[in-house]
Amino acid sequence: MTKVADYDKNVFINCPFDDQYRPTFDAIVFAIHDAGFRARCALEYGDSSENRFSKIIQIIKECKYGIHDLSRIELSKVGRKSLPRFNMPLELGLFLGSKEFGNKKHQGKSCMVVDRDPWRYRATISDLAGQDIYCHDGKPHGAIREICKWLTSTSPRNIPGGTLVSKRFRLFQKQLPVLYADIKKARADIVFVDYARIIVEWLKFNSL
Repeated sequence: MTKVADYDKNVFINCPFDDQYRPTFDAIVFAIHDAGFRARCALEYGDSSENRFSKIIQIIKECKYGIHDLSRIELSKVGRKSLPRFNMPLELGLFLGSKEFGNKKHQGKSCMVVDRDPWRYRATISDLAGQDIYCHDGKPHGAIREICKWLTSTSPRNIPGGTLVSKRFRLFQKQLPVLYADIKKARADIVFVDYARIIVEWLKFNSL
């Protein structure tokens, strides 16, 4: 598990974890690490004895930065009813609450709110009116572009541009089958901690 001492490098990812979103999620994790930060999310925990909500709270405590993707606030079937999924807005609320009511360290948190287009959120979370919304067009390279813009504006680091990071991500993807083979796993066996470690190792030999 990542140490709390890495607070200023930790980026909390609040997004869907299904197969449809997987290409965008993979791109987000890569972009975060390529910019010199560390991706954190609920998937890093494998202990079933821990409550999921408690896990998320703990991760938010350990992260200065947060990426919150609201693009999948949509209806899902529950029995005969269609109900919206509110996990992402809930986690965004936790992050904003920690910034508002936390101690001095947490008041310095910074987050990025992402959607498919700049106005859709007004129909679902109108209280966010006035917030800067980043739009990734539902595409992995759009997510990389927006993350690089956001990190450039919010962190003191020298962040590479989205065009370069997208090019590096494509190269990384081409090499993934070999990298999976190196750890004796198929793509279907890869979990978040595996993927993050593979990125870290790749970056050691492919640094900017």
